[in-house]
Formats: sequence, C-alpha cells, structure tokens
Amino acid sequence: MLLNGFNSLLSFVFLGLLIFAIFCFVDAALRREDAYRAADKKTKQFWLIILGVIVAVNLILSFFFLVIAGLIANIVYMVDVRPALIRVTGSGGGGRFRGSSSDGPYGPYNGGR
Repeated sequence: MLLNGFNSLLSFVFLGLLIFAIFCFVDAALRREDAYRAADKKTKQFWLIILGVIVAVNLILSFFFLVIAGLIANIVYMVDVRPALIRVTGSGGGGRFRGSSSDGPYGPYNGGR
C-alpha cells in the first residue's frame, strides 16, 4: 500500500517535470532568433533541439537519469537564457515596471515646463 502511494507521488513529479519542459520549449519557440544572438546564448535551433529532446524523453522514456539531466537543462534555460532574452527584447515585464524613456526618478520629465 505504501509503495502504491509512492508510485502515485512519483507520477505527479514526472507530470510536473513534463509540464515544466513543455513550458520551456514553448517559451523558447516564441522568442525571436536575433534575440539569442544578441544575448550571446547559442542559437534558437540549439535550444529548441535540446528542449524538444527533453520533452520527448519525459513523454516516452522516463529514465530517471535522463529526466534529471533534462531538468538541469530546463533550469539553465529558465535562470540564464530566458532572463537574457527578456533583457534584450525588453519583453516579459508586463509593462508594470517599465516607464517611458523620459521617466526620471520622480516621474516623467516634461522638459522644464
């Protein structure tokens, strides 16, 4: 009975890793190609191949070692590549924290009027 509970918990963990891998793949696919070169983060094709293989491994094989290696690659994408792409393209903030280019520390600069 305890083993059945562990198996169901492990299947939820694998499902979460699959969802995380799919999110990383879709996010990488939606980014512009030139942003990868501008951020100096390999190429878009490289990341799509790596992240696509990770999704396939999570769907088909589910070998623990390969899933952990895929998790590491997904984490690298999320903490290194994705923030660099967001900085280069200027997207991803939802507009909440970005003002116009004439905003100063105390509000918009109106040219001394």
